[in-house]
Amino acid sequence: MRKVKTYQIWVLAMAILLILAGCSSTGETEAKEKPQRPILIQGPMPIEAEKFAERLENVKVEEAGATFEFYIGTVEGYPVIVTKTGKGTANTGAATALAIEKYNPAAIINQGTSGGHDPALNVFDIVLGERSVNIGALKTGDLAKGEGIEPTEWKPMDLMASEGSAGEDPDAENIRYYEGDKELLAAANAVKDTHTKGKVVEGTIGSADFWNNEVDRINWIHEKYGTSVEEMETASAAQISAAYDIPFLGIRILSNNKTNDGAYNPDTAAANQDYVFEVVKEYISSLSSK
Repeated sequence: MRKVKTYQIWVLAMAILLILAGCSSTGETEAKEKPQRPILIQGPMPIEAEKFAERLENVKVEEAGATFEFYIGTVEGYPVIVTKTGKGTANTGAATALAIEKYNPAAIINQGTSGGHDPALNVFDIVLGERSVNIGALKTGDLAKGEGIEPTEWKPMDLMASEGSAGEDPDAENIRYYEGDKELLAAANAVKDTHTKGKVVEGTIGSADFWNNEVDRINWIHEKYGTSVEEMETASAAQISAAYDIPFLGIRILSNNKTNDGAYNPDTAAANQDYVFEVVKEYISSLSSK
């Protein structure tokens, strides 16, 4: 009887060990098979997105609506998605929310061309968005008919300050900045020497659905908001990324600068994408070391 019981105990013990080993193996397999969250690269127009998309491996293209295109591939084996967002804050905000819901990115980089606000910056210089700001959210003065318009007296308006009327809430008369992610900034700074056509600096990216050609107005925005450059997308992408708690960084190259007569150069878009590609590789390296 003792021999029978000993044998039964031995069989039971072996069965438990096999079950535990199977559970451990399954857990390891699941961990290995857990998909990596992609890095999302945004560009408003084909000239600002397609050169980067050409660098991807194993590419497939998905479309959403009439505007948004997603080039899904890899960089050095890591998943990267390039999206053409279309121009403007509405297109970019929608494209960002859609991409987050569809692909759950680990980080988002919005990149492209911009107009200079800082006379110390030249065409081909790159601004890393230490912060970004909506420079089109403004509240005008209370002037009656015939009293004219006073754009330099307009006040910034923080649309995220309350759920009530921003126009009636004095707490909304503030500037809201969106901070660039520190780890993405670190990766961008680590490879800034790869950009040899201009310098790479940290600064403030201003976004709005207008195109400023008035130098006095550009100088007014630069003084009031501390802007380095202006364009039409970064702040809206930053706002949506912040709502989803996704690391975000804007990277913008100067294609022109009216404050110092820097003429427009279309080759800047490709140069910026070359640099952003180096940033992505550096960021992937930092993710793999964690």
